[in-house]
Amino acid sequence: MESCLRKLWIQCFRYNWKLGVFLILLFGIPRFIIVLESYVSRSYGLVMIVFLCMWFAPFIFLTKHGWKGIGIKRPSQWWKPIVSFIFGGLSCFLIFGLLYFLYDTSIENAFVYIGGNNPTSGITGEDKLIYFWIAAIPSMIFSPIGEEFLYRGVIHGSFVSEFRETKASVFDSLAFALTHIAHFGIVYTFGVWQFLPIPAVLWVVSMFFVSQVFFKCKLFCHSIWGAVAAHSGFNFVMMYCIFYLL
Repeated sequence: MESCLRKLWIQCFRYNWKLGVFLILLFGIPRFIIVLESYVSRSYGLVMIVFLCMWFAPFIFLTKHGWKGIGIKRPSQWWKPIVSFIFGGLSCFLIFGLLYFLYDTSIENAFVYIGGNNPTSGITGEDKLIYFWIAAIPSMIFSPIGEEFLYRGVIHGSFVSEFRETKASVFDSLAFALTHIAHFGIVYTFGVWQFLPIPAVLWVVSMFFVSQVFFKCKLFCHSIWGAVAAHSGFNFVMMYCIFYLL
């Protein structure tokens, strides 16, 4: 598996779970802090930069052989990423329906909090559509590529040699789900931080579930682009729910 790593890293690491844990902490801790800060400042530029940095993880740590090993290659069929996009979107509708049923439009609903209490609720017509696309397009590009290249790509691959594909997906899904507590679970409202234990647990379980959906779409497409497409579909529907269903 060492041949998957660039020579620069072979002196320090093997491509195994230890590298995976290192990458989880390397990207996860700064991302956690920056996301929390973004809810105070309402500025998301640094968050986008974090996701952009994740784009380059495979190319910084892995050789071309490693890229192919984690699925950076053409999907087996052109239509499969489209199906993956649909499955990602449907999984988002499922989670939205559950949280809306339980919490309606209260702050305990992750979609409400992440959407900033729907600041576009007073905007209608074409203006609202413009704002929707301004929010939706970056959300369909930055985090899907960055997070899937990192979590379903490099990190997942680091666990495969010892745990095989299915068990390895549990580790990258757990890392992905837990880091999303920064997005919801620890919340900042009216100038005060608070932790919402039950909604946070539901959110983490939901993120673990969608991580598994993304992983299955990767396998379905025989390419990391299946996971990216599913993640993009999830984010697209999430933006739709925030703008039009809350």
